[in-house]
Amino acid sequence: MNIEFITGTMIFIIGLIFGSFYNVVGYRLPNNMSIVFPTSHCPNCNHKLRFYELIPVISYIFLLGKCKNCKKRISLSYPFFEIITGVLFLLSYLVFGINMKFLISVTFISILIIISISDIKYYIIPNEVIIAGSIIIIIEFIINSLITDVSIINGVVMPILNGLGAFAILYLFKIFGDALFQKESLGGGDIKLLFLIGLVLGFDMSIVVIFIASFIALPLSVISLIKNDNNVLPFGPYLSLASVIVLLTNLNLDMILNFFTK
Repeated sequence: MNIEFITGTMIFIIGLIFGSFYNVVGYRLPNNMSIVFPTSHCPNCNHKLRFYELIPVISYIFLLGKCKNCKKRISLSYPFFEIITGVLFLLSYLVFGINMKFLISVTFISILIIISISDIKYYIIPNEVIIAGSIIIIIEFIINSLITDVSIINGVVMPILNGLGAFAILYLFKIFGDALFQKESLGGGDIKLLFLIGLVLGFDMSIVVIFIASFIALPLSVISLIKNDNNVLPFGPYLSLASVIVLLTNLNLDMILNFFTK
């Protein structure tokens, strides 16, 4: 059994564990609850979960997707996001190896997972996640600059400026959308999320992310319009999905331009 397989398996398992925690964070922060206390419990009957009920994915299968105490069905979103986190952590390892780029990648993915959970369930992108995530990634950029001898200007200041530029662009999109549809077209959380996306992926690719996310979300928007459904469509998960696609495919503007100019 080679070292790459063992390392990849460990990273996948670590991703599953973190994904379980991100489910908790994505549920509790929008409800103004501590992410530490009380300990994990069934939201329906408050049954305190024992250690064997907290094993990612396996516990869900073992319990047949139901609370051991009240038999209330547990949302499939819990094992889904656990598996997604594990898979994305593993893909980060396969794309970047073990280095600072890997650390930045899993940090970015972690933030996007929490944001997606929160936005899907409550249409809220917590400010705490954006702020804390941005600070952590900026610190990682500083460390990366020191390790690789990249100047602080290129390695830290420029990414921050890219984030601010991406934030400004989506804010302009919001102003245009609000005027066009005569209602709020984008939430404040989506705009703040673009700062983080621009910070990690760069200004140019943050624009690409907006278009990819809009393209993915378009079919559901059309269906909602046809059905005269007034439900708000959370845009954060689509921005997150598009960001992961760009991140893990190493997609860049030159590749896109070459594709369309061949």
